[in-house]
Formats: sequence, C-alpha cells, structure tokens
Amino acid sequence: MTVLDRRLMRDEKIKQLKEGRTVYAESPEFIRLIKRGIEKERLQVKYEKTDGGCWFIPNEKE
Repeated sequence: MTVLDRRLMRDEKIKQLKEGRTVYAESPEFIRLIKRGIEKERLQVKYEKTDGGCWFIPNEKE
C-alpha cells in the first residue's frame, strides 16, 4: 500500500465520520493518520482501542 492509498483511505474514513458513521482501523500507522485527520478537521470523536485496532465513534450532536 502506498502513502497515496493510505491518504485516500484516510480521507474516506474522515468523510464517513463527518456523516456520523463509525469507522475502524487496524494498523497503528493508519490509526495515526486518521487521528491527525480528525484533529485537522476538529471533529468530536471518541476512540475505543481494542486488541486488533481502534474504533472511531462520532460524538452525538447536542
């Protein structure tokens, strides 16, 4: 997988989070990329780390 592919995948995951959908990532590098994207977009997201990866759960809008 190239860097470009990971960035495109990250962008798709960020898009899904913006739509209110929960996303999952397995590799530490991909988790890091998603977290950076979340910070850049200033999204309100909960993280649930598991043995196999990490769930990113958008916070409910109040």
